[in-house]
Amino acid sequence: MENKTNKLIAAHYQLFAIDDKGERSLVEETSQEQPFVFITGFGAALDALEEKLEGLARGEKFDFELDKEHAFGEHMAERVLNLDKEMFSVDGHFDSKNIFKGAQVPLKNEDGNFFIATILEIGSDKVTVDLNHPLAGKCLNFKGYVIENREATKDEIKTMLNHLNGGGCGGHCGGNCEGGCEGGCGEGNCGEGGCGHCH
Repeated sequence: MENKTNKLIAAHYQLFAIDDKGERSLVEETSQEQPFVFITGFGAALDALEEKLEGLARGEKFDFELDKEHAFGEHMAERVLNLDKEMFSVDGHFDSKNIFKGAQVPLKNEDGNFFIATILEIGSDKVTVDLNHPLAGKCLNFKGYVIENREATKDEIKTMLNHLNGGGCGGHCGGNCEGGCEGGCGEGNCGEGGCGHCH
């Protein structure tokens, strides 16, 4: 990576998920005011997405599909867990404000690794959670255009490194950003470094 230029890329896009029947559904759309911004070489975007956008010039349009392997992989049944309801209690009471069907919440395992879980069901004594990425098992279609593609400045790279080292982001697809990011940024107030979307 030492000899490779880190580029700052900003793009406006619509993201469609394609299920096994070939049906498409819009899952995310950026805005002119809040485009998807990231710096290459830090894993802030899917590798395949980064490769597709890196070679495009400012103003250039794109429309491409990523298969499951190059997106978020297959949906794995073993990543759907039934957890004790008491794990989601605060001061002895179930946290119904934050734990509800469809909510995405950060969980930490015994090794201290964080995962984002989607709440599937809430029973009398168990909570069913899905640790798969919300877009696992789906092909993705990105349509949009590049707003900016240039060499990142040292300050922008420093900001990105701060985010990756715990200076404001953690998790993916949930929290206060619009969707979050895969692996390393997502929750919190993410901005110039490349956080804030399901990519």
